[in-house]
Amino acid sequence: MDNKVQDLMGVSIDKIREMVDVSTVIGDPMTLADGTTLIPVSRVSYGFATGGSDLPTKGTQELFGGGGGAGINIIPIAFLVVSNGNVRVLPLVASPDTFNQVVNMVPDVVNKIGDLFSKDKEQK
Repeated sequence: MDNKVQDLMGVSIDKIREMVDVSTVIGDPMTLADGTTLIPVSRVSYGFATGGSDLPTKGTQELFGGGGGAGINIIPIAFLVVSNGNVRVLPLVASPDTFNQVVNMVPDVVNKIGDLFSKDKEQK
């Protein structure tokens, strides 16, 4: 039974590795028309569980029952803003605990990014 449960765990871990990589935490850079680069940053958490049992039989055939599962939670938390040789962190939320907090912060983020463009135009 130990090897079968380990096989189930191995498959779960391999699937998580396929889904989550560095580009999930630090996203692909986006360059805006004025040359400002935005790099998304996310918090990634995941969990998994597996289990199994050998079932007794009257015959010589082995019966094994098992299962596994995994879950992933990806929450955008900030942008790295690269503009005119300066790097700033633009947080989306102070404490990214729920999806609702992120959704509620979207208008503020749009306004902050708009302010960045306005300041860049004023400086030029």
